[in-house]
Amino acid sequence: MKTHASPPPALGLPELALIAITFIWGGTFLIVQHAVTVSGPLAFVAARFAVAASIGALICRGQLRHLSKTELFTGMAIGVSIFGGYALQTYGLMHISSSKSAFITAFYVPIVPLVQWLVFKQRPHPAVWAAVVLAFVGLLLLTGTDGLSMGFGKGELITAVGAIAIALEIILISRVSPQLNILRVTIVQLATASLIALLLMPVMGEAPPALSKTFLFSVLALGCASALIQYVMNWAQKRISATKATLIYAGEPVWAGVIGRIAGERLPALAIVGAILIIAAGILSEWRPKRRLRAAGKAVQP
Repeated sequence: MKTHASPPPALGLPELALIAITFIWGGTFLIVQHAVTVSGPLAFVAARFAVAASIGALICRGQLRHLSKTELFTGMAIGVSIFGGYALQTYGLMHISSSKSAFITAFYVPIVPLVQWLVFKQRPHPAVWAAVVLAFVGLLLLTGTDGLSMGFGKGELITAVGAIAIALEIILISRVSPQLNILRVTIVQLATASLIALLLMPVMGEAPPALSKTFLFSVLALGCASALIQYVMNWAQKRISATKATLIYAGEPVWAGVIGRIAGERLPALAIVGAILIIAAGILSEWRPKRRLRAAGKAVQP
């Protein structure tokens, strides 16, 4: 009896779902950038996730009665990381283009295994170290002349820190989603992110925004998108590994770059090279060469 290499599995529903939300996710950067012209970042984050949490609660209101303490505290922990990632990303979009923000945010892809190492003591594969170096070089090129002189602009720096919070969010979801009810956890994490932003508004001296058409449209659109994105992330990562999910997420800034270019944004040639390096780093950080199969035709005793 001869052994044959099994064909690679086709993309399943979880993978296809994540690919779809990377497209939606990529489009949100441009909407947020327009929204922060009429609203403070905390107010927008609070409203965006309040709408998302309300949608989730309305759809599965019957399940909230069975919310456990574990689901509550888990959702709150993920919500804190969501707030950190999206609030910093929103602040950053006040200073940089949506395309640049998306590519810098993609820095979380090679950061995921490093955070797993620091927090959960999972030693990263050697390829991760090469990916981090590659991503850092890409980040320097993407930030332009300020980056090359090691003087990151305010928007770039804030966005890069937000990418670390997003990395933590992905890791937390992967570690807890298989054991918990994803609907209830999703609602809690969305509500937590909204509440933190709302409570911080007076602390940061941010006034409530005027209810303009731009603000209302952006909040409703991003609220629906956030509810869908967070639920699909929780659902899909319950079925596939964090490694595969993170690799799929690496495509998100590509969509953001395409949408930004359609909208008229133009990145310099050097910045485009940097963006490509960040995407390549994301792929490299999750790439593991398989061992070569034994020579074809070698017989194996049953």
